[in-house]
Amino acid sequence: MIKLEHFLEKAIFAGRWLLAPLYIGLLLALLPILYRFFHSFWYMMTHIQDATTGEVTLEVLELLDTVLLGNLIIIVLFAGYENFVSKITIAEGAEDRPHWMGHVDYSGLKIKLIGSLVAISVIELLKDFMQEGPFDASREGWRIGIHMTFVISGVLFALMDTMADRHKSER
Repeated sequence: MIKLEHFLEKAIFAGRWLLAPLYIGLLLALLPILYRFFHSFWYMMTHIQDATTGEVTLEVLELLDTVLLGNLIIIVLFAGYENFVSKITIAEGAEDRPHWMGHVDYSGLKIKLIGSLVAISVIELLKDFMQEGPFDASREGWRIGIHMTFVISGVLFALMDTMADRHKSER
């Protein structure tokens, strides 16, 4: 029976490596994001003569949105891999290693994730408000509602983490 238990525990522990292809998929997802960024940048630069300040601002917001999405993927990739699969030991001595790498637990990952979603959401709202043309109050109301849901969720996650930390320190 002990041998069976040992085998099961070993298999379950090794099962974390089934997540590795998912993280490779996230890494590869950066390729279309990279393409989209440079495509948008090239479009902006080739049409700069005819663009209004508002149009340039919208293009720059699109670039920011793309960068934030890339940052979000990197955060989930690094923190998720380190929390659920294995430590990224190759980066331990690297001079340019992000300071948060290796220190973001699942709780911190949730906070970083919701913070990125709030930032992306606010940029999308700003782009909508700057668009010329008819204003769709119903659509914008939904977008504001979704944005506020992200904001409230972030605050609640932070409060829950604070309460959990306080509870741990009291023990």
